[in-house]
Amino acid sequence: MNNNLYIVLMAGGVGTRFWPYSRNSRPKQFLDVLGTGKTLLQSTYERFLPLCPKQNILVVTHEEHVALTLQQLPDISETQVLAEPMRKNTAPCIIYACLKIYKQNPDAVIVVSPSDHLILNEADFQQVINACFEQAKNQDKLITLGLKPTRPETGYGYIQYIAAKPALKKVKTFTEKPELSLAKTFIESGDFVWNAGIFVWGVKAIKEAFHKYLPEMAEVFEEAAAHFGTDHERQSLQTAYSQTKGISIDYGVMEKADNVYVWLSSFAWSDLGSWSSLHDNSTKDANNNAVDAEALIYETRNSVIKGPKDKLIVAQGLNGYLIGAFDDVFIVCEKDKEELFRKFVNDLKNKPGGNDYL
Repeated sequence: MNNNLYIVLMAGGVGTRFWPYSRNSRPKQFLDVLGTGKTLLQSTYERFLPLCPKQNILVVTHEEHVALTLQQLPDISETQVLAEPMRKNTAPCIIYACLKIYKQNPDAVIVVSPSDHLILNEADFQQVINACFEQAKNQDKLITLGLKPTRPETGYGYIQYIAAKPALKKVKTFTEKPELSLAKTFIESGDFVWNAGIFVWGVKAIKEAFHKYLPEMAEVFEEAAAHFGTDHERQSLQTAYSQTKGISIDYGVMEKADNVYVWLSSFAWSDLGSWSSLHDNSTKDANNNAVDAEALIYETRNSVIKGPKDKLIVAQGLNGYLIGAFDDVFIVCEKDKEELFRKFVNDLKNKPGGNDYL
C-alpha cells in the first residue's frame, strides 16, 4: 500500500449510449449493469483499495450526484467527493482533482480512471498500476494504459507506439474511433493498442502539461485552487468552470505532449460503453441471448433482454436486438447501432415533455 499513490475516479458522465437504462438521475456508473450485486462505481472503488489508503481515493462527479456517490461508497468522506458544477468533459475534472491532491501532497502519483469500466483479472491490473507508479514517480512522464486489440473495434480509441523491449513504450499517435477499414489496418500492423482511458502521472508532471498545453484552463483553476478547502470553494469552481471550454484530456493534453508513454497491458478490459459491449460481457443462453428479465423467448438470438421481474417480456423472431423495459420507457431496437441511442436522447430533448424520459 502506497501513501503517495492517489486515485481519481471520474463519475460525471450520463451514459447516453446506455439509455434508457442509464438516466440523468442514475447514470450508468451508479447501476449494477452486470448483475453482480455491486454498481460499476462500487466495483471500481474496491479494485483500487489494495493499492493505497482509502482516504487517497477521490471521486469527481456532477454536484447532483454527490449524495448518490456517498450512499454507494459509505466508507469515504464528503471531502473525497469533488462536485463539478457543470459537465465540461474530462480535462477540467482532472485538473480540479489534481490541484486538490497537489495541495495535500506535491509528490503524489495519480491514477485517473473511469468509474464504469469492466476489469476482470484485477490482480494483473493492480500489478500494472504498481509498475506504472514506479515509472511515474520521477514526475517526468504521462502514462496511459493500452490493451492488445482482439478485434477491429470502431468504438475505441487506438494508440500507436514506437517499438521497444520494455512494457512502457513511447506513444507515436492517438486515433479516436476509426472507421472499420482503418481499425482492421491497425490490427494488422501490430503496433496499435486500444486506449483504456486510464492514466498514471506525477502531479507535478500533469500540472506542467496543463500549463503548457491548456494554459488558460490552468490559470483559471490555479486561481480557484487558492480557495480549495474553504467556504469559497464552490463559488470559485463555478467561476473556473464557466470560463473553461469543454475538452477531453486526450485532445487537450495527451495528443500534444512529448512525454507520453503507453504501458502494454493484458488484463481483461471493456469500457462497457454500449448495449453491444454489455452483451459481449454477459452470460448468454444457448441462442446467444443475454437475458436479465422475466421473459418468454422464441426464435430469438444474439439479443439483450432486460427488465424488472414484475413485468413479463415476450420476444419472438428477433436477431441482434435490445428488448428492454426501464421504468417508464420500453425499447425495441437493434443493439449494435450505437449512434441511434444518441439520436433517441437528442430527439427527446427537443420533444415537449421529453426530458421526463431522460
